[in-house]
Amino acid sequence: MRLFVALDFPEDVRRKVRDLIDQVKSQLPGAGWVRTEGMHVTLKFIGYVEEKKAEPIAAALKEINLPKPVEMTFRGVGFFPNERRPRVVWCGVEGSPKLAELASEIEHALKPLGVESESRPYVPHLTLARLKSPEGAGKLVRAASELKLQDFGTSRESEFHLFESILKPSGAEYKRLQTYSFVKGVA
Repeated sequence: MRLFVALDFPEDVRRKVRDLIDQVKSQLPGAGWVRTEGMHVTLKFIGYVEEKKAEPIAAALKEINLPKPVEMTFRGVGFFPNERRPRVVWCGVEGSPKLAELASEIEHALKPLGVESESRPYVPHLTLARLKSPEGAGKLVRAASELKLQDFGTSRESEFHLFESILKPSGAEYKRLQTYSFVKGVA
């Protein structure tokens, strides 16, 4: 099983991101654009695990507890690793301090189970597209400079989810395995 932990976000934000993709998609026809219904804010990519290991992972995630929900603002467009060598197009996520804290708590909860810790700093984002080649990306990079401050909306989340990522020729499909309320007493 290929697992990850993520936050969801509201439909109004999803709709604005979908509108943006519709606007810029023609500038990079060779890109692999992500379906907006599958978008999420990844907190922890776990990777491949044996099915028997999924139960202890699910149990460890139940123990996550924060005093407040996570607040997020979805803003701007950027590229990984950078604008000179774009491989991924993303929408930025500016989170309250609780967002990084939640990601850190998940890392700590899973480490005793042998889940490898992330070596890079946590950078919340929504993946919009993966570029097979940087060819032709210059036009999109120039267009993105005008979108750096575009606001796509906000979200306040008190639940996160454990997903299975099922790789198919048509792209990854995500199956929600479990939902966790990390702010006890919040519906």
